[in-house]
Amino acid sequence: MKRYQHGIFEAVVIKEIIELLEQEYGSCQWQSDRDPIDVLIGTILSQNTSDANSGKAFAALKASFDSWEAVASAPADHIAQAIKCGGLSQIKAVRIKQALQQIQREQGHIGLDALKSKPMVEAEDYLMSLSGVGHKTASCVLLFSLGKPSLPVDTHIFRVARRLGLIDSRVSVDEAHSLLRQQVPPSRVYQFHIHMIEHGRRICHARQPHCNECILSRICPSSLC
Repeated sequence: MKRYQHGIFEAVVIKEIIELLEQEYGSCQWQSDRDPIDVLIGTILSQNTSDANSGKAFAALKASFDSWEAVASAPADHIAQAIKCGGLSQIKAVRIKQALQQIQREQGHIGLDALKSKPMVEAEDYLMSLSGVGHKTASCVLLFSLGKPSLPVDTHIFRVARRLGLIDSRVSVDEAHSLLRQQVPPSRVYQFHIHMIEHGRRICHARQPHCNECILSRICPSSLC
C-alpha cells in the first residue's frame, strides 16, 4: 500500500478520515477519569477474549476480593477461580498478581496516579515493565486513566488502518501503535480510537466489509466499491 506517504499528504488524509468518522459517529469528549488499576486489570482480562467475557471476569474479580491489595496477596489459584469465565484464567491470574505486587513494591501502594506527572514515554516504559502488559494494555491505561495521547490498537483499528493504507501490510500490531500515534494529532487520539473501533464493528468487518455503506470508501485504497 503506497497511497499515503509520510508528510503533508498523510496529515491531510488523517484529517479527512477523522472528519468523516466524526460526521458518521458524532463527536466524543476525551474521558480519562477511570481508575488506572481498574483499566490495567480490565485490559489484562480482555486479552484473547470477548468484551462480554472480560467484563464478567472483571466484575467477578471485584466481587470476590475487597481490594486490589487482597488480590495481590491471594493465591493465584483463587484469582484464577474468580476470573475463569474470561478464559486463560491461570495465565491471567499469575500476570495480575505479579503486576499488582510489583506496583505495591515499587510505588509503596497499589496505585498508578504518580504516572500522571511523568512524560508519556516514561509512563509507558514503566507500565510495560509490568507482568502481562504490552503496548495495547499500556496505551489503554495511558489514554483512559492518565490523560496521555497514546493510541491503543486493537484488532478493529489494526484492520481498518491497514485497509486505509495508514500502515503497511507488513507492519505488526506492536509497530502499529507507534506508527499510528505519530500520524494522529494528540488532541484527536481519543476520538480516533473510539471511532475506528466503532467503524470496524459496524462497517469494516474482517470478512465481507460493507464497502457500499462506508463513508471512507472514496479515499480507501481497499474499497470494493
